[in-house]
Amino acid sequence: MEIKSIQKFNTVNSIALLTMSLWGYIDTNSFTALIPAVFGTILFILGMLLNKEKLVKMSAHVIVLFTLLILAALTIQVLPGAIERGGIGLARVLIMITTSSIAMIVFVKSFIDNRKSL
Repeated sequence: MEIKSIQKFNTVNSIALLTMSLWGYIDTNSFTALIPAVFGTILFILGMLLNKEKLVKMSAHVIVLFTLLILAALTIQVLPGAIERGGIGLARVLIMITTSSIAMIVFVKSFIDNRKSL
């Protein structure tokens, strides 16, 4: 798997985190709803660093770390409360979890493919 596909999935995930988080903030007026937006912004910036030859390996690993952190936080901390409250908030959380999970799968597959090609 090449860098372009990693960039694509990272961009989709970061945009999903940003938009769902901002939507959550508009609905709830709670600043904690903006935490995924911070991660989305960081992931988006790190994704741009994948174009830099010298920074590809470092930025890819940091992207995986941040994606794993936000996925764990969403699943462990946010999902139980969203399930309890239900409604559109649950849908937003599930979208963020889904895009982060797909991104993690793509990243891990890419790392495995790179390791095999060495």
